[in-house]
Amino acid sequence: MRTDGEQESTSAIERRLRLRLAAESSGFVGVAPMADMLGVSVVTVRSDLALLASEGVLQRVRGGAIPAPRPTGERSLEEGLSAASDEKAAIGREAAASVSSGQSIVLDVGTTPLAIAHALVAREELRDVTVITNGLSTALALEPAIPRFTVVVTGGTLRPLQHSLVEPLASEMLERIRADIAFIGCTGVHPEAGVTNVNLPEATLKRRMLQAATRRVVVADSSKLGVVDLGRVAAPDEFDRLLTGAGAADGLVAALEEAGLAVTRCRALGERVSP
Repeated sequence: MRTDGEQESTSAIERRLRLRLAAESSGFVGVAPMADMLGVSVVTVRSDLALLASEGVLQRVRGGAIPAPRPTGERSLEEGLSAASDEKAAIGREAAASVSSGQSIVLDVGTTPLAIAHALVAREELRDVTVITNGLSTALALEPAIPRFTVVVTGGTLRPLQHSLVEPLASEMLERIRADIAFIGCTGVHPEAGVTNVNLPEATLKRRMLQAATRRVVVADSSKLGVVDLGRVAAPDEFDRLLTGAGAADGLVAALEEAGLAVTRCRALGERVSP
């Protein structure tokens, strides 16, 4: 067993992925056995488990951790901000890096699209970018980039929890535009069921967003992969690419790619795991 000062045999992201997968497959991970398996100290494993618990992935118990129970129903935007925050930031940077000056973007509601908004604002060299969004929080996050950006809010009926604008009236503007890229959030990405969302009003508007853009990108942290929720947005092959976190399981990624969806796993600091 190594001490904290010694070189770790696996990266932090790889360690946490293995801890998560071990917990999901066996129902429990012990600190000491995982330290031996990963070649790191028990202090390092405890720190990793604490971080995964803070992100809502695992639940700490005596001697280790168990998988966190998946919440039923829809979380508020604020409740979702802390979950998989590192992955969402990495996805945000990757998405923002694909945007060029002069382009138009449809940017969905949700915590991952919100991370994209922050990353776009941070790209101070971007000019003449038009962003159309149905998220009030997304629009406010983009405000510091005005006048470099033009921020357009769809209008519509306000939904609580996500602070989103939906039907009636939300799709009227989307029917009158053709954007370069749409970044669509969701609560589930499944090889067979496709991209889904926990609430029907937003799922309906996400389909409208797809129709309003030339390039369609779904953004979802790794906890959303393999999940199926009520409202179907589109089939996997209706999107050009999925941007997800480095913690995405190889089996799920392979199944999604076989279903026609190209997948990019985004590392912290914007480094990509796969093309």
